[in-house]
Amino acid sequence: MLTVWGRINSINVQKVLWTLAELGVTCHRIDAGMKFGVNDTAAYRAMNPNGLVPAIDDDGYVLWESNAIVRYLAAKHGSGTLYPEDLPARFHAERWMDWQATTFNNAISPLFVGLIRTAPEKRDPAALDQARQKCEACLAILDAHLADRPFMNGESFTMADIPVAATVNRWYLLPVERTPRPHAERWLAALAARPAFAAHLTTPLS
Repeated sequence: MLTVWGRINSINVQKVLWTLAELGVTCHRIDAGMKFGVNDTAAYRAMNPNGLVPAIDDDGYVLWESNAIVRYLAAKHGSGTLYPEDLPARFHAERWMDWQATTFNNAISPLFVGLIRTAPEKRDPAALDQARQKCEACLAILDAHLADRPFMNGESFTMADIPVAATVNRWYLLPVERTPRPHAERWLAALAARPAFAAHLTTPLS
């Protein structure tokens, strides 16, 4: 059976669990990270030298990096659905997954850490506002992209929607002022109605 290491309140673990639920694939999950530890052990670091979650073991095949895991699971269990068979469509999805990891995630991480994991008296308001503005720029790009399509790749839900929506969901859970983004909000609401999203993306921020 597939084993997943990671705590359920990790956004990166949530991506993997959401993907598995969409694919109907069961797994054995082991709590790891933050208060659970495990990821700082020699055994875990032999599997994932970064000491981060998630990591998976699929019958002896070990993989880490959440978006890579989403791609792998989609390719193995969802070719033609979550994992587009058409090459341009596939790399359209890949592009947005990379954007989430390299652009949007870098914008939102300081805001999340500052507002959720930093005591109010230790926060840097200027840095938080700068991060918020970077997030707004990302949401503007996303909203424009979704203006004429129901999903990231067009008419079909694919692996591209999962990491992007996980980050957008976090954005809408943060206590900040936001510019209305009707297309992104419509898209997120549609995804939130999916049982797999409801099962794994509604954990309070911590």
